Amino acid sequence: MLQYSIFHAQNGQPPERSIGALATILADYLSPEQVNLVQRAYYYAEQAHEGQRRRSGEPYVTHPLAVATILAEMHMDHQSLMAAMLHDVIEDTAISKKTLGNQFGSTVAELVDGVSKLTRIEFQSRAEQQAENFQKMALAMAKDIRVILVKLADRLHNMRTLGVLQPEKRRRIARETLEIYAPIAQRLGMHNIRLEFEDLGFTAMHPMRAERIKRAVKQVRGDRREIVENIRESIENYLAEEGISARVMGREKHLYSIYQKMRSKKKSFNEIMDLYAFRIVVDSVDNCYRVLGCVHSLFKPVPGQFKDYIAIPKANGYQSLHTGLFGLNGVPIEVQIRTEEMEEMANNGIAAHWLYKTDSETTSGSSHARARQWVQGLLEMQQRAGNSLEFIENVKIDLFPDEIYVFTPKGEILELPAGATAVDFAYSVHSDVGNSCVACRINRRLAPLSEVLQSGQTVEVITAQGAQPNPNWLNFVVTAKARSTIRHFLKHQRRAEAVELGQRMLEKALAGLGSHLKDIPEAQRDELVEQTDSEKFENILEEIGLGNRVAYLTARQLLSGAKAAEPEQEAPLVQHSMVINGTEGFLVNFAKCCYPIPGDPIIGLLSSEKGVVVHTDTCHNSIELRSKPEKVVPLSWADDTENDFTVEIKVELSKQRGIIAVLATRVNGADASIEKISVEDDTSKITTVHLLIGVKSRVHLANIMRRIRHIPATLRVTRVRH
Repeated sequence: MLQYSIFHAQNGQPPERSIGALATILADYLSPEQVNLVQRAYYYAEQAHEGQRRRSGEPYVTHPLAVATILAEMHMDHQSLMAAMLHDVIEDTAISKKTLGNQFGSTVAELVDGVSKLTRIEFQSRAEQQAENFQKMALAMAKDIRVILVKLADRLHNMRTLGVLQPEKRRRIARETLEIYAPIAQRLGMHNIRLEFEDLGFTAMHPMRAERIKRAVKQVRGDRREIVENIRESIENYLAEEGISARVMGREKHLYSIYQKMRSKKKSFNEIMDLYAFRIVVDSVDNCYRVLGCVHSLFKPVPGQFKDYIAIPKANGYQSLHTGLFGLNGVPIEVQIRTEEMEEMANNGIAAHWLYKTDSETTSGSSHARARQWVQGLLEMQQRAGNSLEFIENVKIDLFPDEIYVFTPKGEILELPAGATAVDFAYSVHSDVGNSCVACRINRRLAPLSEVLQSGQTVEVITAQGAQPNPNWLNFVVTAKARSTIRHFLKHQRRAEAVELGQRMLEKALAGLGSHLKDIPEAQRDELVEQTDSEKFENILEEIGLGNRVAYLTARQLLSGAKAAEPEQEAPLVQHSMVINGTEGFLVNFAKCCYPIPGDPIIGLLSSEKGVVVHTDTCHNSIELRSKPEKVVPLSWADDTENDFTVEIKVELSKQRGIIAVLATRVNGADASIEKISVEDDTSKITTVHLLIGVKSRVHLANIMRRIRHIPATLRVTRVRH
């Protein structure tokens, strides 16, 4: 756990002494000029927040001071500390971003603005407000990664002081911390911050459970002390004999981790606490592997529990060797082996980038680069997301703690969340690869795109020109990038289809009024755009295609003259029916109450957001809705429809062994696909079978029904119309 002593020591002391104590710590790693700038930011914040108090009754400036102190313990740079001092100034006072920029420079002003919340905008719900806030922060993170570090420190201090809030608000903030901020700290490799977030959040969400586990851990710690000490001494002595200098420490599980394992693995407290965990810290990577050999000589390793995160670091830059051992009397032991720098990186993650920052940007730069890559991915998701709630949902999906590592055919390593599929792999390579993938090979064998990948597999994606994402992929992809890119593509495709359908419908409506879209002057289109508060004419076409606007009324508005008012011009509407060929896409849907097929007289009914729903002319639903003529779209079939259309038939058969197989063979023999088959027993002698089959036309259907009638056991064949 991090121990941030200054803030805890400041209670009851004047703020001047606290800023003085902070300045003393800063003097260890910042220049005197930089320390002065941080102090100046503190006094500016103190003046800006004059008269404001926290719920606890303390002056408000104690909060930004505590946030800056947390960052100082991580040796963050002076601009981050200044932003921490000023992070609530834009939000809670009358001071603007421009004023801050003039006082402290544009970099600090941008950092403060990135952390500030959107408090002056009305949102439909708190969830939407929080999502918008995070979306804004993600954009600021893309410009400067320090925004998230200031925000994490801000949230950490708020979590430490949750006690003064009402229980409901306390639980809401704790839940948000556990769902969003703890996983972000994990993603950035900030282990200590994550642990404190989780334990504070757990205590706030479930105070009684936390207290019980805390008491149980305290009791077990006393019982285990002798065993822990014996194992630690054994390891230390063996390493000393081998001439390796190392620090050996016993590790304790934190409360939230114990609780999560008890819940997810359905294990008792005693089963989880049976494990003894140690960390060995050495001075070089070579010695990490030497120590691994030593502990494997000392205790027997558990097969399948060795993981080398030094050769293949985790996505957040974490590096360490992990191994499981059988100790004395079969006691299970877990060991982590790492260097001092890896230890710092594991605890403080990306924040260690500033601690180790050098001109050459050596090892820590990789962690910083990984973090930037992740933030860049957030930015891409934000651009594709339809709204802030969808964005925050994608971010939550992306914050998976468990990873798998798979290989490209060229031997490059790709890190994916557990449960990822070949489609996730394809999108992680490139969005275009994902959009055009049609099949995959896993370890050189053809496999379904939905197959879950395992660590160590080699994955090859097969693409095809002109291929498009399948909406069904959304049922099995797990990465946020794949999900957001597929959704973005489908939305874009849906919009393009809506515009095209809307244009066709408007053309038909205008033809019924004796006009054509190309004859409408640009000025009249612009006038309609203005009247309807649309951004452009395309948006009106899209609304018509989606079924949210009536084509005929829009046509009359466009013409808005004597021609549109002549009643005799309305009659020809029926003659100008829209032609349907079955490949229109998302916005021409075929009703499941009557299953229209080519050759049936059909009619279209407008449905909000679904576009045109095609019914047969005699369908009871279409008859009922004809009382609303503005919702009716005259339709006719194209002459060259070659698609399969679903139709339902009912077959009554005499009961015979294997008769269902005979029926299926007859249907398949007529070049028809069976989509669904269900059987019901009417009597002891008759079986009724309902078939959903794909046919090309009424003639095709008649041929299939004739073939079925030729089966001796067939009693009756009818087409079902609900």
